[in-house]
Amino acid sequence: MKVFDMYRKTIGFLLALAVALAMVIDTYILFFKKPAAVESAAASSNQRSAASSSSSTTATAKQALKDGTYTGKSVDTPHGAVQLQIVVRAGRISQVTTLAYPNEERRSEQINAQALPILKEEVLKSQSASIQLVSGATETSTGFKDSLQNAINQAKESQASA
Repeated sequence: MKVFDMYRKTIGFLLALAVALAMVIDTYILFFKKPAAVESAAASSNQRSAASSSSSTTATAKQALKDGTYTGKSVDTPHGAVQLQIVVRAGRISQVTTLAYPNEERRSEQINAQALPILKEEVLKSQSASIQLVSGATETSTGFKDSLQNAINQAKESQASA
């Protein structure tokens, strides 16, 4: 009888362990893994975005910007406002200055200390607002792009009215 009780306890323990392991795996999948459908939808969206951004990049490159300094609108994000200023020389963006960015929380400061230089470099390379978002700084990247596009639009309007 003691052997039977020992087997029963062992089986009960293994069953409880399997249930606990399944719960841990489910929690991991629920909170940390994206479903395959979401990943494939994001990939196809990125492909479409890349195709449209390449055509808008060439359109921006063809349309010269008027030399001057242009301040983009302040764009509110969940973590704070983002605002840029661009300097256009010889029809090209030569400088990007961040006037405002989310920095009230320490984590935001850390993220933006890494993301903003990358975004500025991308702008100077692409000469447009068609830049990739920085992973981990999606909100700031989106605000950055919106403020940048506003400043570029001002430079285009100035060129058109000249």
